[in-house]
Amino acid sequence: MYDVQVKRIHEYKRQLLNILYVIYRYLTIKDTPKHERAAKFVPRVVMIGGKAAPGYYTAKIIIELISAVSKVVNNDAEIGDLLKVVFLPNYNVSSAQIIIPASELSQHISTAGTEASGTSNMKFVMNGCLIIGTMDGANVEIAEEIGVDNMFIFGKNVAEVSEAKRLMYEGDRSYVGGRLGRVYETIKTGTFGGNTQAFVNLVDSLINGGDNYLVSHDFYSYMEAQER
Repeated sequence: MYDVQVKRIHEYKRQLLNILYVIYRYLTIKDTPKHERAAKFVPRVVMIGGKAAPGYYTAKIIIELISAVSKVVNNDAEIGDLLKVVFLPNYNVSSAQIIIPASELSQHISTAGTEASGTSNMKFVMNGCLIIGTMDGANVEIAEEIGVDNMFIFGKNVAEVSEAKRLMYEGDRSYVGGRLGRVYETIKTGTFGGNTQAFVNLVDSLINGGDNYLVSHDFYSYMEAQER
């Protein structure tokens, strides 16, 4: 399966949520006995592409994390071809002409209420691609046209986002949970090398009340949509 997210790198578009799930999937494959893996996991190539604004530090750290994860996953002989991760550099219209028709799952996973339009998903769906996403941006119009049953919708809706943020700012951390907590710990302990301290700071901000785009809150719903 060619699993693609190509768009401007930004916290609200949640490329970070995508790569956190990739780490979870990687750990889950490794936890599964070798003789059971082929039956349980569809081989998947996760491709994430886009550009960050020159001064957007967090976006650049997210790109660095994606690249660091790709180096570990792609060179793990135990995983083989069950999972590959690729960061697509210099994403532009010319590369889109190749990437979009080849895609089988397209990710449009911005936090509900943050995407003004986000119409690239229309290009994917018109090329026969499945969409996993939130009820945000053009996903709303696409759902009206093709039926929500033909999409993989997850996450909090616009009405629920404010309440989730209020609880987070008041100190609630129950949304992290064990499986996501393990993903965060795997990053923080340096499994993926790279700029480890920057990765630690990124994770700590998500855990300690700085998860402004509800990455942690939507993780388990996203995971369930991925399983579907």
